[in-house]
Amino acid sequence: MTGRPHGAARRRGQTPRRRSPLRASPARSPRRRRSPARASPVRPPRGRRTLTTPRRRPPIVPGRRPRDQPPVTRRRFRPGTRALMEIRKYQKSTDLLIRKLPFSRLVREVAVRFTRGIEFKWQANALLALQEAAEAFLVLLLEDAFLCTLHAKRVTLFPKDVQLARRIRGIQEGLG
Repeated sequence: MTGRPHGAARRRGQTPRRRSPLRASPARSPRRRRSPARASPVRPPRGRRTLTTPRRRPPIVPGRRPRDQPPVTRRRFRPGTRALMEIRKYQKSTDLLIRKLPFSRLVREVAVRFTRGIEFKWQANALLALQEAAEAFLVLLLEDAFLCTLHAKRVTLFPKDVQLARRIRGIQEGLG
């Protein structure tokens, strides 16, 4: 064996451990085979339970814990860690963030208000297209508002940041 370290020891900058000359290398040692009788465990016969077989434990009910176990404590994350986890989760996903039924009720309510009480029927695809457009608009608006927040040397988004972002966008992109 040369004096150069190999593998993980080389990456850590350590010298490798030397093997004892008495210990045989894994390639030279004979393989042991298990006997077929020891490979499978012995199972009790099916049918009635005898006095020697152990009693079954009651099934575990979700939400309830056995009395002999201590209460499970929920994991506490440091401040901001959960927010970063949620940001990564929502950036990976492509699904809609607003629930479909409340959004469709809102759209129908606004449409009734603008059509003077006449109720229209809406196609599901039309509602989905409106929801996609609304969520894209809101995400871009909040991005611009957060840039205004950073420009003010703050990390908290205020309503005045959203108002400034809409004002900078103008009448067309800020929607009046």
